[in-house]
Amino acid sequence: MSSAKKSSLFTIIGASSVGTMIEWYDFYIFGSLASIISTKFFPQGNPTAAFLSTLATFAAGFVVRPFGALFFGRLGDLIGRKYTFMVTLMLMGGATFLIGCVPGYETIGFMAPLLILVLRLLQGLALGGEYGGAATYVAEHSPANQRGFMTSWIQTTATVGLFVSLLVIMGTRAALTKEQFNDWGWRVPFWVSILMVLVSYLIRKNMEESPIFAKAKASGKTSTNPLKESFGNKYNFKFVLLALFGAVMGQGVIWYTGQFYAMSFLEKTMNIAKDQVDSLMFIALMLGTPFFLVFGWLSDKLGRKWIMMGGMLIAICSYWFIYESMYQTTNLQHKTVQTSSTTASVVTHTNNQQDSIYSTSTTYTDGTVAVVEKKLPLQNGLPIVEAGKNKQDISTSIHINSSDKWTLIFWVFVQVLFVTMVYGPIAAFLVEMFPTKIRYTSMSLPYHIGNGVFGGLLPAVATYLATTAKANNHPQWYLQGLWYPIGVALVCLIIGVLYLNPKDKEIND
Repeated sequence: MSSAKKSSLFTIIGASSVGTMIEWYDFYIFGSLASIISTKFFPQGNPTAAFLSTLATFAAGFVVRPFGALFFGRLGDLIGRKYTFMVTLMLMGGATFLIGCVPGYETIGFMAPLLILVLRLLQGLALGGEYGGAATYVAEHSPANQRGFMTSWIQTTATVGLFVSLLVIMGTRAALTKEQFNDWGWRVPFWVSILMVLVSYLIRKNMEESPIFAKAKASGKTSTNPLKESFGNKYNFKFVLLALFGAVMGQGVIWYTGQFYAMSFLEKTMNIAKDQVDSLMFIALMLGTPFFLVFGWLSDKLGRKWIMMGGMLIAICSYWFIYESMYQTTNLQHKTVQTSSTTASVVTHTNNQQDSIYSTSTTYTDGTVAVVEKKLPLQNGLPIVEAGKNKQDISTSIHINSSDKWTLIFWVFVQVLFVTMVYGPIAAFLVEMFPTKIRYTSMSLPYHIGNGVFGGLLPAVATYLATTAKANNHPQWYLQGLWYPIGVALVCLIIGVLYLNPKDKEIND
């Protein structure tokens, strides 16, 4: 490849990757701020129910992604890759900005969660069209022997988008007081996205159409009905199903386990302070992200299939041990108390309801600090307690020591390595499965069902399984959420090993 062509290719990769990264950033700040959003847009009578409702709304954006894949994939195969993912970029940016503008539940009632749901669905539709366009666009510019490496830059964008979302959130938290951030500062990351989208639009608008698609269009070989040719043709539909159940389904649950469920587990199950969770996730993602390129490059040398299957197998066999190790790292029952103190205060709400807040701060000999808050409603200065019922709400925030922090960074990093094995090669793998005239449509649907449905539902399903197990006093309730990703990945591994053809195809049709 000449230096001029190589420079042009990296310009194309850069422009495609930046835009896709911004769309992932837009999509993931909702999940990163789920614990705060649950207090702003949902009724607060039951904090656990509000958080689960927020996760369900988060998952709704994933569930609708296949519809975005169908709609925008069809447009991409009819009119071109470039213009389609320009539209998805603007749609995503607008929806994200508006989420930051919606008034809270206390102001507009049930209109708040309804508007958030609508905007979340628009985000999902936009992302459903973005990824397939960007991956296809880069792949159709890349030489065959470097396709895995070149498209792996697109694969980094999902993790980099999460990485940037954490960076912006951490920066906003640092610039504001805790009260300011909880009051209005959490909206800032949503507002910032509109500036990034405008920059990406200016970069992308001067890009040329994919040469392979342009050639097919000039010779009249584009599809007149991409949906029918993708899913009405039995031969092609077989590959759509194989892509979904033999590769993307397992990749989806491993991706969301290693990054989103890990984050939720640290914050909600292990009760680690949110700022520390953001910090250790940030470091683990920063260390792990380059391996997307490593495994993309290796897939050009060794083939895509066995790298992805290997990542699934290792993840399935090690998740239980990893999460048990993570949980025990901050298990206070195994730590020795050094000092402990309790303070009490009375909070009066706008409806004149009073709560007595008891805050107990305990320091352990290894440097861990746990703050436990108990809230008891008051009436005329007296606690409100129903016979046989404990009316206290308990929240725990654990500030971990440096040694425990690096232990947890290591375990999250290991999970990110699994993610890079299954996700790094998959763009090239999917692109190579389908012909040019229906590629955008055919690859987008299995990708977004695998990631949007099977992966996107993971935080809500896993949290529900763990919560139910805890309510039933299961001794290892904190591990029960893992049955979902392990089960899905195992089914995908079996199908992939038995039925996927590891021989890569050339993009020359």
